[in-house]
Amino acid sequence: MAKGYWVSVYPAISDPERLTAYDKLAGPAVRAGGGRVLSSGGRVVAHEAGITQRVVLIEFDSFEQAVAAYESEAYRKALVAFPDGVERDFRIIEGID
Repeated sequence: MAKGYWVSVYPAISDPERLTAYDKLAGPAVRAGGGRVLSSGGRVVAHEAGITQRVVLIEFDSFEQAVAAYESEAYRKALVAFPDGVERDFRIIEGID
């Protein structure tokens, strides 16, 4: 079965401290949904049209599990805390089996 991934790229973060409230709720929600954080704001080398801001990569055992975690009540509560002034490109993708 192919794994599922959450891929988030943050082109703009005007107030990084406010992102902390979201992170405190999102982390437990992701783990409860079976997610494993593979990368979260580490070093980035950008090429072509890439950006060097925060990139987060989370792995799930399946694509369906990744979608279910996003739709969970716990993660919805985290989204309420997602701050204004933070731009995010978020995707759920299916890995190659």
